Amino acid sequence: MNMLVDGEWRTDAYETTNEDGEFERQETAFRDWIRDDPDARFQPEAGRYHLYVCYACPWAHRTLLIRKLKGLEDAITVDYVDPFRDEGGWQFTPEKEGCTPDTVNGSDYLREVYQAADPDMTGRVTVPVLWDKQGETIVNNESEEILRMLDTEFDDVASRDVDLYPEGYQEEVDRIIDEIYEPINNGVYRTGFAKSQAAYDEAVEELFDALDHWDDVLADQRYLAGDRLTEADICMFTTLVRFDQVYHTHFMCNKKQIQQYDNLWPYLRDLYQTDGVAETVNMDHIKEHYYTTHPDVTPTRIIAAGPDLDFEADHDRDELPGGPPESLLPA
Repeated sequence: MNMLVDGEWRTDAYETTNEDGEFERQETAFRDWIRDDPDARFQPEAGRYHLYVCYACPWAHRTLLIRKLKGLEDAITVDYVDPFRDEGGWQFTPEKEGCTPDTVNGSDYLREVYQAADPDMTGRVTVPVLWDKQGETIVNNESEEILRMLDTEFDDVASRDVDLYPEGYQEEVDRIIDEIYEPINNGVYRTGFAKSQAAYDEAVEELFDALDHWDDVLADQRYLAGDRLTEADICMFTTLVRFDQVYHTHFMCNKKQIQQYDNLWPYLRDLYQTDGVAETVNMDHIKEHYYTTHPDVTPTRIIAAGPDLDFEADHDRDELPGGPPESLLPA
């Protein structure tokens, strides 16, 4: 796989699987933190920070969702790369619908943003990227940490009173995020990129065992952590919304579709219909990226036609205790 090595772009430097054919995700490189603290290097200021994302990427989608739900659109700007990624990596193609130029650094490729932050960097060039315009550097490119920062450190500049990491739920939210990461969020990739039957069998079994478990949990509660919408639901949503359209077919996660689950499917519709969420979903970009960017999996680059899903259908989840924050209810 392509990556930077000592600041130089290489197209043959990174293997995604180990000797047993198991998918292994490389650690992210930038892990600084924005804190609402006068002594912090990076402080939460409106207009200072910028997100680089791709609509297609579930990890980047997390940050788009929290930006939207918190009402940070005016405080944090954003650029969208092309969903198609070739040997040059993520590219800016403003002529394509849903894509933008690099409005901050004027780059043609996202790797140039990484090189601007660290000319000698070794590592993968991934989305999302949280950029500091003032310091002209990358703050962080780990989605879970960006999600937490935007949720907890920007209340003074957010236009919505939304707290998805509330007191009394934090330990449970952290536990759930950790619990769903390996079998579900990363599990679809472990399944799709497996290069041995044993690796595939293990990953797909763990994936559907976890989906079955959470389907049972959601029979009696509206959200993963109970009656409150939290960061855990954001982390689950960005995988589930892609599942039937992409992961089921493209990644061979085909034991069952989400629309066949009694509770996960209404839960997914409930989240989708939460005010602001649907605006962050670009299914055309999602399908183009997955079906055209992984030639080892789909060498023909033919984009699958279906299925047709009605995310706007009634979900009846509002009969369960709890609900979204008042500021996310329809006007």
